[in-house]
Amino acid sequence: MTQFWHDPALPFVESRRASDSRACYRPHSHPTLSIGVVDRGHSRFQCQRRRERLTPGCLVSVPASVVHACNPLPEHCWSYQMLHLEPAWVSDVLTEIDADLSPPSMVFIARDPAPYRDFCRLNALLFSPAPPADKEAGLIEFIGGRLWCRGEPLAIPPPSSATLAALQRHLCESLERPPTLEALARDHGLSRYQVIRLFRRETGLTPHAWLLDRRIQQARRRLRQGAELAALAQELGFADQGHFQRVFKARVASTPGRYRRN
Repeated sequence: MTQFWHDPALPFVESRRASDSRACYRPHSHPTLSIGVVDRGHSRFQCQRRRERLTPGCLVSVPASVVHACNPLPEHCWSYQMLHLEPAWVSDVLTEIDADLSPPSMVFIARDPAPYRDFCRLNALLFSPAPPADKEAGLIEFIGGRLWCRGEPLAIPPPSSATLAALQRHLCESLERPPTLEALARDHGLSRYQVIRLFRRETGLTPHAWLLDRRIQQARRRLRQGAELAALAQELGFADQGHFQRVFKARVASTPGRYRRN
């Protein structure tokens, strides 16, 4: 069972909780700071070439745009909770506390009980009928406490190169009809091999997989606004609604329809 929480009064945050799930994710990223905890079962967290086994009570925080995946062990299920926060909002909260603070650029894994308890208190509040003002206060207190970024750091690559940034902008100019790999390479004076290797080295994904990731990020935002599935599939360049649903579920572990209803 998977539940999503989102409130238009607090547009900078989304949360989910999943119970006894066997769903697996393809490597993906989020435009948000993503913080998750394991409630039951064991899972494998993958980020670049690092693989870590997560046990109940672990907390993981992943900066925006970092490719990762976290899945249950084969033939097992697990229960987890996940929080997504807009980086600009997190940065504003941290800057209010100390002008020198900013969202970390590292992945952190915390294995002691305090961060897990802190997260669970917050998520219980978000899913409760409490008023938005109380939930925002809880979020500010959680971010300000900074237990979510005091675990074991995992190194991440340096910022993307200017060449990669230009390629990414080109791909995103038209999600409905993006350029082919051949055209992308030609327009930037590169070979197809060079484009693939650059994406793989700096994002962990091929250009096609990276583009699908961006389409799903856009889909989540549009679904929260109530977009119709068929029109959205066409808008984002999927072959049909079935293709859209398969790609969405592989990266969100939920169908687009269920995500929108929640």
